[in-house]
Amino acid sequence: MSGKKLEPIIFHTINYTLLVLLCVIMLYPMLNTLALSFNDGLDAVRGGVRLWPRSFTLNNYETLFNVPTVFPAFRISIIRTIVTVITNLVFTSMLAYAISRPDYKLSRPIALIIVITMYFNAGLIPHFILRQSLGLLNTFAVLWVPNMISAFNLIIIRTYIKSLPESLVESAKLDGAGDFYIYANIIMPLCKPVLATIALFVAVGAWNEWFDAFIYNNARPELEVLQGVLRQFLAAAMAHAAGGGGGHAAAAAAAAGAPVMATPLTLRAAITIFTALPILLVFPFLQRYIIHGMTLGGVKE
Repeated sequence: MSGKKLEPIIFHTINYTLLVLLCVIMLYPMLNTLALSFNDGLDAVRGGVRLWPRSFTLNNYETLFNVPTVFPAFRISIIRTIVTVITNLVFTSMLAYAISRPDYKLSRPIALIIVITMYFNAGLIPHFILRQSLGLLNTFAVLWVPNMISAFNLIIIRTYIKSLPESLVESAKLDGAGDFYIYANIIMPLCKPVLATIALFVAVGAWNEWFDAFIYNNARPELEVLQGVLRQFLAAAMAHAAGGGGGHAAAAAAAAGAPVMATPLTLRAAITIFTALPILLVFPFLQRYIIHGMTLGGVKE
């Protein structure tokens, strides 16, 4: 075979080999965590659990779900994530459209002020005082109102809008369309790929956030989010295990034929799988927008 025919074969072979190795490296920690979550806690202390549970049990998840505050906190986290994603996309995209207009004279100063906030942070105490003065402490609103606008997401959406053909807006204005109609019916349908990407970023951030509820809603335990509840539960389990002798006591109990039980190692694995599952279920629905990045309804220049 000639060199020109061999070159693509060699390239694709090396490319696919590297991609397979990368997939194995990326998937192994997740599969190992999944195996540990379904493994007997005392048996897991011995080590050696890789991609398949050696002593299968549902006890780790039963222990987790028996915590009375898990499902109320799960509901709060779900609502908080949905509200945060919707409000962030709506208000951030509206502001991004406004400052992307070349005929808006204040677009540059506003964009500059927003970018400055990405580099300078007032700190926790001013944030706490601001939320207190606004009456947001110990309310559900404190979990999503401060996240209605994101400077980083704003820059991304504005850049995407500026890449769209300006003739779309000009032709709509010639037909008598106003800015809100253009934003809602022309620009936003074309921004589905970037909005889907931003939605995933915001959802992951809102779902994993627990510190704001810990700081601002400490007087309202019923407003605790899932990550905070699971963090407290895991800390208590680890403290209990340390007080009872830790891993050495668990290994001795396993050797003596003790009944199945959960340990901090397997509980941590079950918590990881439980908290990652909602994001893993949402991602396939956004994947096609993220991958394709198509512009719908564009005009030929």
